[in-house]
Amino acid sequence: MEDEEASQARRSRQRKSNTLQIHGNEKTMNLNSMILTNVHNSVYYKNVLVQLTTYHEVVDEIYYHVAHLEPWEKGSRKLAGQVGMCGGVRGVGAGGIISSAFCLLFKLFTLRLTRKQLTSILNHNDSPFIRGVGFLYVRFAMPPADLWDWFEPYLDDEEVRMDATLCHVRGNRSEGGRRQ
Repeated sequence: MEDEEASQARRSRQRKSNTLQIHGNEKTMNLNSMILTNVHNSVYYKNVLVQLTTYHEVVDEIYYHVAHLEPWEKGSRKLAGQVGMCGGVRGVGAGGIISSAFCLLFKLFTLRLTRKQLTSILNHNDSPFIRGVGFLYVRFAMPPADLWDWFEPYLDDEEVRMDATLCHVRGNRSEGGRRQ
């Protein structure tokens, strides 16, 4: 009973604070090592995202350059010969070209989002992909004990559907994930 009360008190204090507690590895964001290596080696990350220094610049970049939320660009992975629980099923066993979504996700992590910024991303109404990247941020960076508090308000949301692997987004979109 004391553990539950202490946990509730901790979450209550954190809600009042705008600083987010990061769970796990504070350098890797708990990303798979192959994904992280590909992000760091990405020309997009090294040449474009390194120049972005504010939360608003990164959100704008998501708006214009994210068209899906998978870790790898479509058609860039070699899956021939893989069986069982290899990359074909789990998504990371055979790398390819890292997606803009995961590069931008890691860029947001390097900015150390505040509670207000993360809430703004989750409620953003310009693109479902901005929201999807926000849900990925919660999934990879927030403490497991806090996940329900972050996800629960969106369980009936028609635009973002969460499943066991990643976030999937619905909605009409044109080039760059923008709504029409």
